[in-house]
Amino acid sequence: MWSISHAKRLVFLVHRWTGVAACVLMALWVLSGMVMLFVGYPKLQPAERLGALPPLPLAAAQCCVPVEQALLHSPAPQAVQQITLTTIAGRPSYRLKEGDGTWRVVDATTGAAAPPIDAATALRSAQAFLPGAAGQVLGRTQGDRWSHAGLLDAHRPLYQVQMHDAAQTLLYISSTTGEVLVDVPRYQGYWNYVGAWLHWVYMFRDGAKDPVWSWLVIGLSALGTLSALAGALVGIWRWRFSGHYKSGAKTPYREFQMRWHHITGLVFGLVMVLWIFSGLMSMNPLGIFSPTGARPDLRAYQQGLPGTSRPALAVQDALQLLQADGFDTREIEWKVLAGRPYLLALDAAGASRVLSGTAGSFQVQRRLEPAQLERAAPLLLPFAIHSATVLDRYDAYYYRRGQASMYAAAARDLPVLRVQFQDPGRTVAYLSPASGEVVLSLDRAQRTNRWLFNFLHSWDLSWMLQHAWPRDIVLVLLSMGALALATTGTVLGYRRLVLSTSQQLRGQTLGSTTRPRHG
Repeated sequence: MWSISHAKRLVFLVHRWTGVAACVLMALWVLSGMVMLFVGYPKLQPAERLGALPPLPLAAAQCCVPVEQALLHSPAPQAVQQITLTTIAGRPSYRLKEGDGTWRVVDATTGAAAPPIDAATALRSAQAFLPGAAGQVLGRTQGDRWSHAGLLDAHRPLYQVQMHDAAQTLLYISSTTGEVLVDVPRYQGYWNYVGAWLHWVYMFRDGAKDPVWSWLVIGLSALGTLSALAGALVGIWRWRFSGHYKSGAKTPYREFQMRWHHITGLVFGLVMVLWIFSGLMSMNPLGIFSPTGARPDLRAYQQGLPGTSRPALAVQDALQLLQADGFDTREIEWKVLAGRPYLLALDAAGASRVLSGTAGSFQVQRRLEPAQLERAAPLLLPFAIHSATVLDRYDAYYYRRGQASMYAAAARDLPVLRVQFQDPGRTVAYLSPASGEVVLSLDRAQRTNRWLFNFLHSWDLSWMLQHAWPRDIVLVLLSMGALALATTGTVLGYRRLVLSTSQQLRGQTLGSTTRPRHG
């Protein structure tokens, strides 16, 4: 008959034998997690990208042909989703996002379609990004250890250019537009081998979408969670909360590794369980955190596309207005909000200005009025709005992460308009007055993931992020404790394997020497 003692025995056995592999895995995850606190996965930050661009020239001879001339190169101008005036490989260029998601580049000086990107263009682009540095094109790749991001898919294959600057930076260049997409200084690459690359088990990942890798990480995380939870139960059962063992100690273990594995498990076991479990939640197993209902309709929110709805303002006039406002323009994007077109300008630091109005009365604004966004918000979902609030401080879902975070490139400016809908998923959307864009939207399932993954894994409440150094110190100390727990467990697991193997070999030897002979 099954009893409580049988159940406890099963928990003991689960922890003993899953811990053999799980403790090694946990030690590697904790160690790499500490590295990731300070060195993030390679990515090109918006300020890095914009800061490497020259100011858009004011001289008409240098820039720019009318945007309508650039649209003539599109097979379906009315379906163009995005128009951006930027600089690519040292030349002012229009970058068009077609209706099917592909990219097209038009030289803004001549109005001619840019030729296909070759190695020479990739090298020019790299040298424009890092002026004064020589470089070497290494070849093209569909994806490697530093270029797994799905956002790069439309730009593959990527040119790899090794720059000979002081940081020995490896650059990844789009074969579609010729733009620099990822930069990897050598020191960051080295640290990532014991950081994100190890933490995310990227040595087993093949491409941006790899279901085998996804399920491998899910399986390993589930194994680690099970082992850590079983260990926590064993540790609690074996600790004398009242009274002592015959040795006078609270723990029954006298041997060094067992004793300290027990003690560190009691102190840091909960942290370990939550970290491994939240790592499992990060993989969205079985799609449990995927949005379940209607998602915000960005096309309806715009009520128009820049391919067909544009301000009646010439590029040169826009640049002169921005210069008069003291704005150092590096990029201009054509935008539409609720059928009203406007221009969004960005400077080298990523700060923005909005140009809107009618012919002859365009104005430069720091941001759109929240009332404009509030009028457009009902277009996002066919449900009533419960509340609309302008936030001047970050909340539990809308916040900014540090440079090392995987979310560091996400725009999280203030103020922001938070809109709560009355749909079944109680969707919350955050609308940026600085750009007019929906920068974040979360339904109930996604908000649950925010707590079970982001919070438990990263301790990223806004007040914690405001005090970065105290948070980092606490996380490092907890990580060191968890590492001690995993390391002592690894030693015990190794000894258990050696003992089990030697016992089996001894049993086989005894069996062969005592077997009766025939004949």
